[in-house]
Amino acid sequence: MNIFPENSQVDPEPDPDSSFLGSSEDRDILLHRDAHFGGDFDTMIEYYEAEGKGMMQEFEFSRIRELADYETATGVNLASQILTGPDAEKIKAARKAYNSLRELYSVKNSKDPKPLLLADLVLSEEEWPQKEIDAIVEQKTAIVPLLISLLRSEDFYDALFPGYGQAPTLAARCLGLIGDKRAMISLFEAIGEANFFSEDYLLDGLKNIGDPAKEFLLKILHSEPLNFDNERAAIALVRFRDEPGVAETCLKMLLKPVVWKDPNLSLHLILACEGLKEPKLQEEFCKLETQPGFPKMLFQDIKLIAKTFSKQY
Repeated sequence: MNIFPENSQVDPEPDPDSSFLGSSEDRDILLHRDAHFGGDFDTMIEYYEAEGKGMMQEFEFSRIRELADYETATGVNLASQILTGPDAEKIKAARKAYNSLRELYSVKNSKDPKPLLLADLVLSEEEWPQKEIDAIVEQKTAIVPLLISLLRSEDFYDALFPGYGQAPTLAARCLGLIGDKRAMISLFEAIGEANFFSEDYLLDGLKNIGDPAKEFLLKILHSEPLNFDNERAAIALVRFRDEPGVAETCLKMLLKPVVWKDPNLSLHLILACEGLKEPKLQEEFCKLETQPGFPKMLFQDIKLIAKTFSKQY
């Protein structure tokens, strides 16, 4: 059964050579083509030749051309042979998202510019759409709910959707520049997610929110039982290490043997301890190397931070 009837040829013969097709890269190329380029290889190839923002570096350009040539030679829409029903649903959802954003441009004399500004941000083909970011930041707190929705949208983390998976990163950057505390939890929850384009913007955003974010992170850091949220808090608190009380609190946490069972949490607490100013506390930090049970893999990190203490004087 043909799952892409609008792109299929009337006569599907000859059948594709199964030995030539069917790799995971082939599937991903076809998904990418059908989601972003209307199922047209010529449009996709032109985009890749121009090195557009959304090109997937892991795709072999030669393979895209091979698939395009094969499709032309056989007269068969390869999507109908390789992609599955769930793949088709994903493409349908991506195209629907494109249509929803583009429809915003057909609304004339809208009294609310915010949705269109967000569409400009997502659909921009600039590597870094500074003009669009500036226009959003000018809206200040009024646009924060829309930015939070974009940051939390699972779909827009997917490279098949408008923005090529980068839209949440841009939303985080805007939220960070605006500095509204309503974005605090959403920024926090995105830390450590493997599909986030650049975690720095999350951390910058929390730092820019200031004291409300700092107090929130310190509260999460001390929450029990220990889990990934504690690690997220420690990661973010590294940006606050020079704020009063942060480094001291992280050292206090690091002195607990139960924390040593989580090397990643321990590492980020170590990094936050770079903000220690009092010699007595610095000495206590350095003595961690001598503590029985402290992870040996972190000794070098202790030494590196200790060197920064000596440079302070």
